[in-house]
Amino acid sequence: MGHKLKGGELREIYLTDEEIWRIFTIILSNKSVKSSTYKYALIKALIENLYQINEDFELTYDQLAYSFTKVYWNLVVHHDLLNQNSGQTARVASIIKEEQMKSGIPSEMVFDKLDDTLQIKLVSKVKTTMKINVYGALYGDTRGSFYAFDHKKEMLKLNPAVHGFMLNFQRLLVNLTNYHMAAMIEQLNEVPSINYLLGKVESIAKRSSLKPFEKVLLTYFKAECFYCGKKLSDTKRETHVDHFIPWSFVQSDHIWNLVLACNKCNSSKSDRLPTRSYLEYIIDRNQVLTDKKEDTSITTLMSNYKTDKIIMLYDYSIKNGFDSLWIPLKA
Repeated sequence: MGHKLKGGELREIYLTDEEIWRIFTIILSNKSVKSSTYKYALIKALIENLYQINEDFELTYDQLAYSFTKVYWNLVVHHDLLNQNSGQTARVASIIKEEQMKSGIPSEMVFDKLDDTLQIKLVSKVKTTMKINVYGALYGDTRGSFYAFDHKKEMLKLNPAVHGFMLNFQRLLVNLTNYHMAAMIEQLNEVPSINYLLGKVESIAKRSSLKPFEKVLLTYFKAECFYCGKKLSDTKRETHVDHFIPWSFVQSDHIWNLVLACNKCNSSKSDRLPTRSYLEYIIDRNQVLTDKKEDTSITTLMSNYKTDKIIMLYDYSIKNGFDSLWIPLKA
């Protein structure tokens, strides 16, 4: 059984887009054995961490387990969708539900607002379950061609060809994964319709508040709008934190993609990409953060950041349909 594997090497490195699409089609279709929603959650975790890989295309189990836990926290705690398995209750769902009941956590509590100790505890338990039931299963379905994994090192290494493919078709893959995950959850739980579920499955990775990032940015930069230069203040919620490249594409929150913005720019920019001239500005801004090596918290926040990554992210977002570029409105 694939899920019992403790490790696996890449069996194929050179894959065409057509070959990768064929494998994805099998994973998402009825041709793949889908006894739980785990495979979808792992794909979502991989997409959320596409820009956090190191130079060897590796991701740690902790990175993936954190994203994976957020997926099920949203479904189990926020929406009481406990059935994620066609047999007995999925272990990840049980872990989260048990902790919610034990700690008396209200259903509206967002995962990133949990006490750090509790977050670490939950992620550690989920990571153990992923070793048993997740990595080997998707590895088997992809015939060992998408990634290598090693339980001892607790590392997953993406096939570079698959990484490039997922970047190129990221938006489509997100939509396909969300749809098929919602379809399976609908079969396992008593819910009105798949349309009702899609919103629940989609709203997973976004943080409840970007205030912690605002404090960090205000520590190192002037209280000015990144886009128009307007001075910012705390009155009337004038200071905002904006995803330079839209969150709907990035699917995660990283300080190197976050900027201070005024209400006017934040509202008018919405889900659009700034014109390319601003790319140079954020590259320079990020260099300032990268140089703060004496501040270990900044070093951690900027881990795995490279200038090439945000350029690549910008270019791939355009390829994925974010081609209606935005410029600040005149004062």
